[in-house]
Amino acid sequence: MGLRPLRPSNLIRVMPAKEVRGIVLPRIHCITDLSSRPAESSLALLAAVCRVGVDAVQVRAKHLTDRELVGFTRDVVSRVRPLGAKVVVNDRVDVALAADADGVHLGRDDLSVGDARRQAPDGFLVGGTCRDVQHAEQARTEGADYVGVGPVFPTGSKTGLPDPVGVETLRQVAPVLPSVAISGITHDRVPEVMAAGAHGVAVIAAISRAEDPVAAARDLVTAVHRHRQRPATPEATTRAAR
Repeated sequence: MGLRPLRPSNLIRVMPAKEVRGIVLPRIHCITDLSSRPAESSLALLAAVCRVGVDAVQVRAKHLTDRELVGFTRDVVSRVRPLGAKVVVNDRVDVALAADADGVHLGRDDLSVGDARRQAPDGFLVGGTCRDVQHAEQARTEGADYVGVGPVFPTGSKTGLPDPVGVETLRQVAPVLPSVAISGITHDRVPEVMAAGAHGVAVIAAISRAEDPVAAARDLVTAVHRHRQRPATPEATTRAAR
């Protein structure tokens, strides 16, 4: 009789916390794009892409009021959490906590990672944004679970971004904290960013503005998992951080 795979509860009992955290971190973040479709259509699309393997939704909707944003986030949670996906709110730890989301992703001008971590319950994901190794080291010191690295490539999905940092910066940051490559990520660029050490990718246009969003999401999921790097051991991570 073959060995049964370990369930997540068993993993938590037998593996170091940092290793457990690395295993449960999502790899494919689909950022909401309410500018191109109504809320209900967005919810249906998010559920559809999570069914094909997208394992995180990042809620970003700056034009909504706080009350609307909490309501929309709760709707996202109810649609995608049963499918195994995590919900992370962009910028707003208060909204994430009020809506029972799984975490928050913080920009460089938002609440600090350390302040968010002090407010967050156990198991709440806190991600930071970084453009260089120093930002990543600061985020790690303050308790971030991962960092979003970017913009890696130019993109038309968001205006006012700084110049792209390129793949080499991603390569430098990846040993410090699990790194999610963001900006200009397409299916064709997945092998390059994963080879540079990315834990995963975050996308808007590559899914939401594709001719067939569900097929595009499936292709991204396949590419990320095909090219993902073997997780670093705790000893290797410690060495890299020195």
